[in-house]
Formats: sequence, C-alpha cells, structure tokens
Amino acid sequence: MRLKDRIAIVTGGASGFGAGIVRKFHDEGAQVVIADVNYDAALNYTKEFDTNTTAIEVNVASSKSVQKMTEQVIDRFDHIDILVNNAGITHLPTPMEDVSEEDFDRVFNVNMKSVYLTAKHVVPHMKQRASGVILNVASTAGVSPRPNLNWYNCSKGWMITATKTMAIELAAQGIRVNAINPVAGETPLLKSFMGQDTPEIREKFISTIPIGRFSTPEDMGNAACFLCSDEASMITGVAMEVDGGRCI
Repeated sequence: MRLKDRIAIVTGGASGFGAGIVRKFHDEGAQVVIADVNYDAALNYTKEFDTNTTAIEVNVASSKSVQKMTEQVIDRFDHIDILVNNAGITHLPTPMEDVSEEDFDRVFNVNMKSVYLTAKHVVPHMKQRASGVILNVASTAGVSPRPNLNWYNCSKGWMITATKTMAIELAAQGIRVNAINPVAGETPLLKSFMGQDTPEIREKFISTIPIGRFSTPEDMGNAACFLCSDEASMITGVAMEVDGGRCI
C-alpha cells in the first residue's frame, strides 16, 4: 500500500499504459482519477474496481477543460497528491516534411501543451501544500529517435527536458517531477508507431529490444508507482528508461 490514501490523476488513464498505471495505483491504495477525453471508456474502466476510482472527462489540450478537471478533483477530494501526464498521441510514420500541419498541431497540443496546462492549473495547488509529485510519460523516442516519427520524437524529447526544468524549479517547493520512457507496447498507438501491424514488422521492432519484448502496461505501472511513492523521495528530474535495454 505504497500510495495509500493519495489522490492521483492519470490523464489518458482509460487505456494502454495509462490503464496500467491506474490499476497499479489503485492496488497500492491510491484514490485514482481516470481523466480521459473518452469519458465512456474511463467510466467503463472504473467498473473493473470496487472502489477508489473516478472517471472525469478532460481534453488535455484545452485550458478550460484542464482547469475544470482540476477544480472537480479538488472539490471532491480536497487536494491532489500525484499528477501523471500520460495522455499522448503520434502521427503516422511519414517523412518530416510530409506531416500535415494539422497532425503536427495535434501532437504539439496533446504531448506538449498539455504538460504546460496541467502545470498551470495543478502546480499552484501543490505549491500551496508544499507537496506533490508529477510524473510525465515520455518515450524512448525522445532519447533514441527513429526515422519518420520526427515530430513525435521531438515532442517526447521536449517532455524529457520539461521534466528536468520543472524538477529544478519546483524542488524547493516540495514538489518532485520525474518521467518514464517506455518503448512501444501493446497500446492503441502501437499500430501508428509501426505504420502497420504485421508479424514481420513486430519481429523487426522487437529485435531492437535486448530483453526481447514490448513494454507492458504493468511495466509502466510498476515504474510509475515507485517514482510516485515515498521510496523515491530523493529522486527528481529523472527520465527513467523502462525499455528492456532499447536505448543502451
């Protein structure tokens, strides 16, 4: 029960890695807010748990929506202990100059602007309490980029740098900020990363991961739980690679 009675928001928590983080946090005693643009999926996911999960609809690219989410959580639970910026999107594998401006803006808004917006609305509350943990779900793409995912790579590299600069600015306020860098896994984005999902492409991709498998939601949940728990009280500004050796 490493997160007993902590109030945690997980954006994009209804599926993929976010769902794995939600399940682990719940199992470790947290009260988890599943914040997702797909409210029906978030609500359905809460039904898998007896207690301690709540669904909230949020568009992480909208300041008004993030503000409303923050206010709803504070009104209901009084405070926020943990924020996990997990919501993310990619563009299809495409030469950088051929990615549409619409797709670029979508990646920018969901992967980058969202971190700014959650900081804008959640950090003041954490500062008032002189306590809090923020975890950003970045990617190995921000460390070891692959061709044709250029602007997605850039967004995750930005997220890693944002994590470090947030950590150094907020440390004196009692707030820790870390990131995790998963390699691709069984999530709704997998097909988008690979372009198409075939046994041959999967085999080629997995051959680049020394441990020999994709990241799983459980892997992300375990790493996130550690970094958000008191066991990691001396850790801030770290981008932990949970990638089976992909970035070595």
